[in-house]
Amino acid sequence: MIRFENIKKIYQMGKVSFEALKGINLTVKKGEFVSIMGPSGSGKSTLMNIIGCLDTATEGSYYLEDKNAAGLSFDQLSDIRNRKIGFVFQNFNLLPYATAYENVELPMLFSGKNTADRKKTVKKFLSMVGLWDWAGHRPTELSGGEQQRVAIARALVNDPPIILADEPTGNLDSKSGTEIMEIFNNLWQSGKTILMVTHDQKVADYSERTINLFDGNVISN
Repeated sequence: MIRFENIKKIYQMGKVSFEALKGINLTVKKGEFVSIMGPSGSGKSTLMNIIGCLDTATEGSYYLEDKNAAGLSFDQLSDIRNRKIGFVFQNFNLLPYATAYENVELPMLFSGKNTADRKKTVKKFLSMVGLWDWAGHRPTELSGGEQQRVAIARALVNDPPIILADEPTGNLDSKSGTEIMEIFNNLWQSGKTILMVTHDQKVADYSERTINLFDGNVISN
């Protein structure tokens, strides 16, 4: 489903260049649950941004479902993100003045679904994460664990085959973190492909395998 061939990412800062990824080769199969680990500055965020079509490689080929994403336009990458990938972030990235319902509904507004379909889908996924009764609450009225569950529901509404999670338990207490990881485990069991950045080995243990990065290189996978 995901294949990197000699992916390099070089950031140019004036006359100084920084090679964040140094010729990455890796494959993630459909339905896998993969953790990505490594120290700060190892290239984890850069790797995830390229997988998520939020950034593009300087060199190399990135195949998503056997289609090369290199060279695609901004609009084409945006379309891939909306249809193929659900994002879950450490800081939740919810709109602070929007309700849980409105936050979950947002991706469907961009995909053009009608009002009846949106309501049905929002109810389905907020119910799945146990928060339909909280649909009218804003993020400030929810705990961290509840906010992350809203974020997961939002990531699922367009039925993407891939879920990218960046430190999804990083801002949560251990109980809430365990609850979130059980949701991810259920999503994996249902057939989703999941890639997750984490610093926590206990969280990584939920996945099938771990890709370890160091200084822009894959040192094990």
